[in-house]
Amino acid sequence: MSTVMHTAEPAQELIRIATAGSVDDGKSTLIGRLLYDSKSIFADQLAAVEASSKAKGETQTNLALLTDGLRAEREQGITIDVAHRYFSTPARKFIIADTPGHEQYTRNMVTGASTADLAIILVDARNGLTQQTRRHAFITSLLGVEHVVLCINKMDLVDWSPQRFDEIKEEFRRFATKLELHDLTVIPVSALLGDNIVTRSTNTPWYEGPSLLHHLEQVHISSDRNLIDARFPIQYVIRPQGGAAAPGPSGSPICTTSAPWPGPSPAACSSPETKSWHCHPVSLHRSRLSGDRAAR
Repeated sequence: MSTVMHTAEPAQELIRIATAGSVDDGKSTLIGRLLYDSKSIFADQLAAVEASSKAKGETQTNLALLTDGLRAEREQGITIDVAHRYFSTPARKFIIADTPGHEQYTRNMVTGASTADLAIILVDARNGLTQQTRRHAFITSLLGVEHVVLCINKMDLVDWSPQRFDEIKEEFRRFATKLELHDLTVIPVSALLGDNIVTRSTNTPWYEGPSLLHHLEQVHISSDRNLIDARFPIQYVIRPQGGAAAPGPSGSPICTTSAPWPGPSPAACSSPETKSWHCHPVSLHRSRLSGDRAAR
């Protein structure tokens, strides 16, 4: 009697991505192009976007509508709220946050980028770096995002000029040095036409780097996470059945309930009162966690 052994396939690694950059630099279109060219759109979704594009009198499908879901966003042609889109390839799973570029919605950009492993900063090749580009790059650095991709977009509108690409790239590199953005990749793209988004473009023979999707599949993030120090942002305090509990984001704590607390003392500091609380068993949806890290 023979025994058949089944080897479980390794779980796909998840990477969280946020877009950034000034208004109209092509963030929503780039995400739409990624979804479309990677065949990650359902037929009914595509049909709805095509119908919306025709209703607006556009001659081609507006892929930005895949992420601009609010009525005000579609009417004004801008991104206001943060929209998350999910897709996967054989190499990796992705969560992409489409963040707004308008200065008045900068706080929404902060929300979208706060959990990102990687930020895609877009720049219009015609306009170069703007104040909002620099602001978003600064926020990216402030949030501790480890990896940054600068996509110089709309290269088709500057005749695929390598000189223009190099000019913007060097200007951003000088700025990034001040922000300590160490892992920086620069890619010339056309989100509208799909050049260098999923596959390498023949319009940029002078560019020897990867396409955007290939880079996103290959970038190393597994060693980015701090597995020693634990911080738990407390949202508020509740007192069920006479006790006290401090709810917070389920992805924030890094601790175990079956091993000693990894930090110097099992305490959480609550601002602005600055009180120390001893940690008790960690629960998720009223179920006590044990054996594994509480981070989800």
